[in-house]
Amino acid sequence: MKTGRKKIIDLLKTPPLGENVTVKGWVRTKRESKSINFIAINDGSVIHNIQAVADLQKFGEEFLKSITTGSCVAVSGKLVQSAGKGQSVEIQAESIDLYGTADPLTYPLQKKGHTLEFLREIAHLRPRTNTFGAVLRIRHAMAYAIHKYFNDKGFFYLHSPIITGSDAEGAGAMFRVTTLDPETPPRTGDGKVNYAEDFFGRETSLTVSGQLEGELAALALSGVYTFGPTFRAENSNTPRHLAEFWMIEPEMAFYDIYDNMDLAEDFLKYLTVYALEHCADDIDFLNKMYDNRLTERLQSVKDATFERISYSNAIDILLKSGEGFEFPVSWGSDLQSEHERYLVEKHFKKPVILTDYPRAIKAFYMKQNDDGKTVRAMDVLFPGIGEIIGGSQREENYDSLYARVKEFGIKEKDLWWYLETRKYGTAPHSGFGLGFERLILFITGMSNIRDVIPFPRTPKNAEF
Repeated sequence: MKTGRKKIIDLLKTPPLGENVTVKGWVRTKRESKSINFIAINDGSVIHNIQAVADLQKFGEEFLKSITTGSCVAVSGKLVQSAGKGQSVEIQAESIDLYGTADPLTYPLQKKGHTLEFLREIAHLRPRTNTFGAVLRIRHAMAYAIHKYFNDKGFFYLHSPIITGSDAEGAGAMFRVTTLDPETPPRTGDGKVNYAEDFFGRETSLTVSGQLEGELAALALSGVYTFGPTFRAENSNTPRHLAEFWMIEPEMAFYDIYDNMDLAEDFLKYLTVYALEHCADDIDFLNKMYDNRLTERLQSVKDATFERISYSNAIDILLKSGEGFEFPVSWGSDLQSEHERYLVEKHFKKPVILTDYPRAIKAFYMKQNDDGKTVRAMDVLFPGIGEIIGGSQREENYDSLYARVKEFGIKEKDLWWYLETRKYGTAPHSGFGLGFERLILFITGMSNIRDVIPFPRTPKNAEF
């Protein structure tokens, strides 16, 4: 008996009881009795399995023993109401095709209860676990929701370059892209590497941000967003850092800092609501297994009005808190995660947007305030995460921007094109960046950023 394959998610949503169906997937568990085998199958479409009931006499003991956890099978049979506990429907197997076996002596996922650290060592197999199946489905749903949000608001998706000749952050922690021989590169007269002979005729790196290119397009299309991989060559081996990660960066002409904050708040609430509505089964699983306050936290963000305060006011709150912070608090220093989380989780007990940071600790492109000390920056702080969005109103005045470029020691020849946008039809504009993996950390309740990206790239780790 052959029928067209049905996804398990569809069979469980609207079960066609009494009909012959075919499912294809991987065996999660198998229980044996004297005359029947119960085979739990998952095809990745949903966190739930479907049970196939296989008669020992029909299929033979030897064949059924070859079906073990991790095997890939196709099962056809009648879909019926289940008499057992744990599932509402099951398949009375009429035929079973065994596509691929999995040796129970060597298959790493034979048993339950593996640590997340161990699963990182077998990243090629961890998508088959309930945890990473849930994370990857949520990751997909959030990517779709991001595109839908901006599309519905009339934004245009901009494909910014991955290889760049500029450093958007001015930090210098970038991965070099070159075809030159690493042992004997061509040299200039003063002994420096001659990048004029490189593939692109200049020194290039992997991008740290699509923002600068996004600004160029926003000053023509009004509203754009980038969504792509970005790279930081920082030797940060922490649960919050990756060397390769994804960023969403909208840029909007005619937006001031207040418009920017409004958009960021609306955007994050939209994504949270979308997750609650479209990823309920996966969020429920992660709530039970990893973070029993996950659903509550998501609901709280959905219902909250974000608190908006200046950096200076935040410093005053932290200094008066009486908390024994690991990192000292002082005006002019960057806030650490412990400071951000105190503001969100203990003081205000809701998301916070900080504004007007000291100019000395922020990027060259941020618009300066009239006080000469601060810039129109904004950071959105979330429970459990700390900073989840960073943004600003961009400096649209040519002379002010040029002065900042010089102040940062950035070579004018590397950013001449960026400066020129302030010469020809400049306009007020703003934007922000959302780290996609930081968002997924919040939505899933996972505690390590390595567990919300399929193949994490971190110092000394690029195997898979």
